[in-house]
Amino acid sequence: MKSINPNPSFCIPAKQIQKNSRLSSAKKFLIVVLLVFIASPIFAQTAFDKFDGQDDVTSIIVNKKMFDLMSKVKVDASDKETQQYLALIKKLDNLKVFTTKSTRVEGEMKLVADKYIKSAGLEELMRVNENGRNIKILVKSGSTDSQIKELLMFIEGAKNDDTVLMSLTGTFDLNEISILTDKMRIPGGDDLKKATKGKK
Repeated sequence: MKSINPNPSFCIPAKQIQKNSRLSSAKKFLIVVLLVFIASPIFAQTAFDKFDGQDDVTSIIVNKKMFDLMSKVKVDASDKETQQYLALIKKLDNLKVFTTKSTRVEGEMKLVADKYIKSAGLEELMRVNENGRNIKILVKSGSTDSQIKELLMFIEGAKNDDTVLMSLTGTFDLNEISILTDKMRIPGGDDLKKATKGKK
């Protein structure tokens, strides 16, 4: 029986197969890295959503669309502080603040926050223990030392004090935070302002 040789044009050299395999692996790795990078802020929002609407929790939720609308408010050009505030909120994507006096909810918030901190790769900026209150502030840095892509603050309240969980995402400078806390009167804002004052 006459043997039939395969068409040479359909033969792929072993080196080419290895090269294609390496390229495929590199592409898969790049896709995974991009997904992790993109998903972190999104996961921050969904991870904490369970506290929105709970009876023992007070919530403040501001999304990107609302920040965009707020930034278009016309103000006096001579009001430099408000101008700085409007410039800052253009850079923000999401703000979520949850407060509670319930010890049960406080325990849940601590568990969720600790789990998220480990998975998101946040760096501890500051930890303060003051008058029975434990304050943790963590960040994910941007392209410069002072640029922040994500900020997480968790305050374990002392007796009769609120426990506060705050998540802020966007691309902003750490030294701009005091403007946001002053204008929006965020729960725990005074602690955040003191912690970030002078940080560059």
